[in-house]
Amino acid sequence: MDPIEQARTVYRENFTSISDYVDILATKGIDWGLIGPREKDRLWERHILNCAALADLIPDGATVIDVGSGAGLPGIPLAILRPDLEMTLLEPLLRRFNFLGETVEELRLEDRVQVVRGRAEDCDETYDVVTCRAVANVQKLLGWCTPLFYPNGRLVALKGDSVSQEISDASRRLEAGRLDAQVLQVRAHPEAEVTQALVITPIR
Repeated sequence: MDPIEQARTVYRENFTSISDYVDILATKGIDWGLIGPREKDRLWERHILNCAALADLIPDGATVIDVGSGAGLPGIPLAILRPDLEMTLLEPLLRRFNFLGETVEELRLEDRVQVVRGRAEDCDETYDVVTCRAVANVQKLLGWCTPLFYPNGRLVALKGDSVSQEISDASRRLEAGRLDAQVLQVRAHPEAEVTQALVITPIR
């Protein structure tokens, strides 16, 4: 089954919305420099299904903040897949903030997706879940994101092959903050590529 059909199975009645988002990424996303031209033919498997794989790690009805949202990944695919979520897209750069605002409006997600311009360290609110993708190493993420989910939430981050070393490098900070870090292999669809997710939760 090709990635588009996998996504159709995963998104079901929300497939039209996620397809519209892919069209935005493949046009305006590239024009605005948020998506590399080489990614155009890999948007479904490397971006949409990759992000959707995090959905099962987020509790029902959660408040979620997507830190450094950029082109809206993983926040927008998760918001489309999970209408029960209350999503905030946090982005400090004006061009990306404007892109997110226009995209959320075009996809008609304004009722449950908020776009905020700012940095994680300047945010005063707390959320059930913090998500991010390709933002920073674990050490920096802990400094920026822990106040956003502590003491009752979690961080769910898409990470690459260096995650084990990053966790090791951040071990003192994790221990001092009484935080547990796990790396999970997840898939949006049984035939999709494996996604590596870092989940950090407070130790109770």
